[in-house]
Amino acid sequence: MEKLGINMLAYKGIDDSEYIKAIAGNGFTATFSGVFDAERQLKIANDCLKNGVEYENLHAPFSHINDIWYEGENGDRMLDELLDCVYKCELAGIKTAVIHLSSGEYAPPLTEIGKERFFRLVDFAKNKNVKLAFENQRKFYNLKWALKTFSKDDGVGFCWDCGHENCFTPGQEFMPIFGNRIICTHIHDNNGVYNDDSHLLPFDGSIDFKKVIYQLEKAEFSGSLMLEVTAASEKYNGLSFNEFLRRAAISAKKLTKI
Repeated sequence: MEKLGINMLAYKGIDDSEYIKAIAGNGFTATFSGVFDAERQLKIANDCLKNGVEYENLHAPFSHINDIWYEGENGDRMLDELLDCVYKCELAGIKTAVIHLSSGEYAPPLTEIGKERFFRLVDFAKNKNVKLAFENQRKFYNLKWALKTFSKDDGVGFCWDCGHENCFTPGQEFMPIFGNRIICTHIHDNNGVYNDDSHLLPFDGSIDFKKVIYQLEKAEFSGSLMLEVTAASEKYNGLSFNEFLRRAAISAKKLTKI
């Protein structure tokens, strides 16, 4: 796990090309982003290629992900957004799409229409040779359903977000159960306050990163340690883009020395 990544837009207001050049200069060799228009998606992919940075995955839209479990146009539109994410992955040569299954404390129950939509998504992604990584949120049961229903052969795996685990599901560990399906990570810190998903740099909150690395090594995970962080926290007030990136790189490299 020597490969280190950091999300796009961790520091807002920076041109994409400048951002990618800067993260490469700080030792990061992978990144991910949300879904953009095709022109921007391809431009980021090209800039990554020129700078030796892998455009590792796209994070699918999730602003109304709960709609996917309900009948009607909103649910169909949510599916279309997920399908578009997979299409953009294929377009830009990105191997994996990260998917939320639901959002919030009062997420809807699993429904037949929702399951049917996810079957369509998995089939579409498999035909496009794009993997789907379902991410842990607040609800254990829907992640269990997805990883039990869809296999590695379906191109489906697990994205472990250690920050979500710390602030959304205290006391629930996902790696002992789903670690054999892990294909990517979201690494960030918080103070373990319920629902305070603050996306701090590692070691700036309460997460035990010795345990995080132990669990990844036990699962024989060989992918990148992908930071999913933001400079928007008050903790980083006054830091320039370059100062924030240097701190992020120090934190990331510290993970490899545990």
